[in-house]
Amino acid sequence: MKNFLTSDRESRFNEILFENRNKSYGAYVLRNEEGMILKKSLFIGVAFFAAIALTPLLINALLVKETVLPAPPIIHDLTPIPITREKEPDVIKPSAPVAPKVNTYDTRVATPTRDAREVKHVTADQKLNAVPGTETSLDHPPVLTPPVIETPPITAPIVPEVPKKIDNTPVTKVDVEAAFQGGINSFRGKVVQNFNTGDFEGTGELMKTMVTFIVEKDGTISNIKATGTDRDFNVEAERTIRKINGKWAPAKLNGENVRSYFKFPISMMFE
Repeated sequence: MKNFLTSDRESRFNEILFENRNKSYGAYVLRNEEGMILKKSLFIGVAFFAAIALTPLLINALLVKETVLPAPPIIHDLTPIPITREKEPDVIKPSAPVAPKVNTYDTRVATPTRDAREVKHVTADQKLNAVPGTETSLDHPPVLTPPVIETPPITAPIVPEVPKKIDNTPVTKVDVEAAFQGGINSFRGKVVQNFNTGDFEGTGELMKTMVTFIVEKDGTISNIKATGTDRDFNVEAERTIRKINGKWAPAKLNGENVRSYFKFPISMMFE
């Protein structure tokens, strides 16, 4: 940085240096005004950094902080709720006990009067099946009716319905075989169009493979597997079958859609 105390010395040096020269040249003006430019730059820099440092303090002083009030307490109402009934329950009153009906014989002693009643003689065997009382009912015994005991109706136990087990195993014998929508020739044409023959051209060989896959109940295919002698040919065949767009009509067994196997042979001659 330029030393401000030596500015006069440098000014004299500039006069000697540019003596007998064109002083209007830019270098002379710049050397003389160098000190003033440095002073202005220093003051501007100090003012700039002071403004940056004081800006957050001014912002905090001017902003009004919002007072956050605490949430009101939650008051639980514990007042019991009265229960209203549409109909009062029926009050069942107990019935009066009924004395059992049994045979009786008269044990009263007749008073000797003119119109004394005739006492009917009761044998010892009759007393075994009767109880003492004020009258004799051996000739007309009461009809004893057994109490009627109501038994609840017998209901058959509820047997839970066993859910029908769904068999998703692919079947080999079906009533209607799976078919590609558009026909098998359309599917064969899509295989030829999408098969990449670039890696096999020029070999002069006849390559064969058998592609097996499962036609699902919704018409999609899965478990694609090619079983040929050439591994690269099998991989390309599987990729081609998987890439073909379109759905299949699933196979049917007993009128229902089932999963079924489908075999599609592929053979190509590359000359």
